[in-house]
Amino acid sequence: MIVVVGTGIVGTHVAELLRQREHEVRSVSHHTINEVSPEETEVVVLAHAGHHERVARRFLQHGCSVVSVGDDSKDVLALLDLQSDALSAGRTLIVGAACSPGLSGLLVHYLGAKFDEYDEIHVAVHGTAGPQCAHQHHRVLSGTALGWHDDEWLKRPAGSGRELCWFPEPIGSRDCYRADLADALLLKHSFSHANRISARVSATRRDRILGRLPMLIPPHIEGDMGAVRVELRGVKNGQRTVEIAGAAHPMGHIAGAVAAATAHEIIQRIGTEGAFVPGVFALGAEELPNAAIFATVLNSGVRVQQFYGVH
Repeated sequence: MIVVVGTGIVGTHVAELLRQREHEVRSVSHHTINEVSPEETEVVVLAHAGHHERVARRFLQHGCSVVSVGDDSKDVLALLDLQSDALSAGRTLIVGAACSPGLSGLLVHYLGAKFDEYDEIHVAVHGTAGPQCAHQHHRVLSGTALGWHDDEWLKRPAGSGRELCWFPEPIGSRDCYRADLADALLLKHSFSHANRISARVSATRRDRILGRLPMLIPPHIEGDMGAVRVELRGVKNGQRTVEIAGAAHPMGHIAGAVAAATAHEIIQRIGTEGAFVPGVFALGAEELPNAAIFATVLNSGVRVQQFYGVH
């Protein structure tokens, strides 16, 4: 059985997609998570607001694999520290299985196959999946942004480093800024060879000014249209080149599709030669069946577009 923790936009979409694939699914809120029996559960999808580390540890220790959609950088670091718990239990913990992080890692894996070698990964994201995600978007503009640059972490003020990024239509061009995002951490975890990694979020001038204040305008209950953009730079056929791909879709649906696809692949492979390797991973890691997860995401209705340029 798969247990989906969280009854918001993302959690609801995860449960719907898994039921469409004929999995036995139980949906619970994070307030009733203690009522779930780990002994009857094979995979747990954590799609609720707040930190996931304590719940993930509990289910790992009881022999369940865990998929987390969380993108809070502090919680992500805590989840990455559960490696010993995952190995002891012989189970898998997937961290950041949403849009960015999540689909971003799958896009890096997809684009990376086009290069002889690549050394730069740059991600930008636009939109929110719902009220809790909107609050998180508000907070990330007030912290410290991490970026990987030539073998060291650079810390810069969130809201700095404006860059105009072009997302797939209908989003188009948006000003994007450094932010306290978990994507850089997880991309470095999955693609350790990269020399430069950055992650930015779209923001308006009002977003940047009000980022250090309490959120004054209530977010949209249903979330909004979102997009993720991944840019890789490297060498192909002896020449320095750039590859760009992205997706524009309701953000909650992207996150739900990625989490559901990950849980689906885990449970389908239990007891087979293709079973997931025990440990803590982010999507895109070479130990994971990224191509299969990516294909399942696309079959969920998420449309990925690649930029080919204009002659």
